Amino acid sequence: MPKTFVLAPDSFKESMTALQACHAMQSGLEKIFTDAHFILCPMADGGEGTVDALIDAKQGQRIDIDVMGPLPTQHISTYFGLIDQGKTAVIEMAKANGIHLLAPKQRNPLFTSTFGTGQMIKAALDYDVSRIIIGLGGSVTNDAGMGMAAALGAKFLDHNQHMVSLGGRYLDQIQSIDLSQLDSRLKNVEIIIASDVSNPLLGPEGATRVFAPQKGATAEMVQQLESKLTHFAHLVEQQLDIQVKNVAGAGAAGGLAAGLLMFTQAKIQSGIETMIEQTDLKHAIAQADYVFTGEGGIDFQTKFGKTPIGVARLAQKYNKPVFVCAGYVGDGIDELYHDGITAIFGILDQNSDLETALKNGSKNLTRSCENIARLINLLDSSTLKDK
Repeated sequence: MPKTFVLAPDSFKESMTALQACHAMQSGLEKIFTDAHFILCPMADGGEGTVDALIDAKQGQRIDIDVMGPLPTQHISTYFGLIDQGKTAVIEMAKANGIHLLAPKQRNPLFTSTFGTGQMIKAALDYDVSRIIIGLGGSVTNDAGMGMAAALGAKFLDHNQHMVSLGGRYLDQIQSIDLSQLDSRLKNVEIIIASDVSNPLLGPEGATRVFAPQKGATAEMVQQLESKLTHFAHLVEQQLDIQVKNVAGAGAAGGLAAGLLMFTQAKIQSGIETMIEQTDLKHAIAQADYVFTGEGGIDFQTKFGKTPIGVARLAQKYNKPVFVCAGYVGDGIDELYHDGITAIFGILDQNSDLETALKNGSKNLTRSCENIARLINLLDSSTLKDK
């Protein structure tokens, strides 16, 4: 009887999109299982590749747009996605305000902002969507979403009633918040924050102290930014009666999650759980004989909401074997086997430089899946003989 394989990888960063990884997996598996049925479910976890994965999985549409980059003088061409017959928009904040858009010497979270993300939200509203999914991975900002809200019509005013400049540096100059011009369409749109970050906005585990150093902040800047975010959070609490400083996950993307909670009808949802829901992966896995997933690298951090562990935990509920392929296999993977992963395979064929490994990613993934298929076929054949 023909086997059914569910292929649900994340992207292999800088090597393959999630859909390309699906095709590479299928190419290897079908060399052995020539009559198999393949269900392709390109995945992501709210970070890089979320928009592409959902467009590919749901035959969506790419919408090109020009927005402000992380710095006010920077303008970039980017895109978001429309799925569900145009009723749902999918946005990655990193496509407008991501760390990859700035050279290391340009990164300074005192001056970067989320204004471009707000522009993408506004553009999505122009398409009359009823839902917006926003992935928050990979940011270079620390402005608590002030820039995003400003792009949507919020006014942040100093003691002279002048508009405050964009960037985390200016948050403590805000003395009043005027939401009279905030885009009214936001009231009628469901916004889902796709993120697996559990950090609050403030404190030792907050947005600034944990993530700002990765975005170019010195120790002195960290202290400044923490103080400025604290002022902003207290002002919002006093003037708008909205308290998010202790909400788990509010610190994602330099507090952009907090800003979305403050100024829109947003709710936080696990990135991988959002993808599982949107792609109907539960139904696919229920039909499967085998499940394949993977991403560029796997290690102890995978258990914190990365795609392979999300897929494996779901498959475990249906008692389905799960094979994970990764560009590199790091430390701490032993504990992952308790969450439904059957086996983990590194796909590199030899010691090589990073450029070569990325270039040969598809070929290596295909070969690895072919070898896994040979093993599965041998074990299946042995089982039948024993019976």
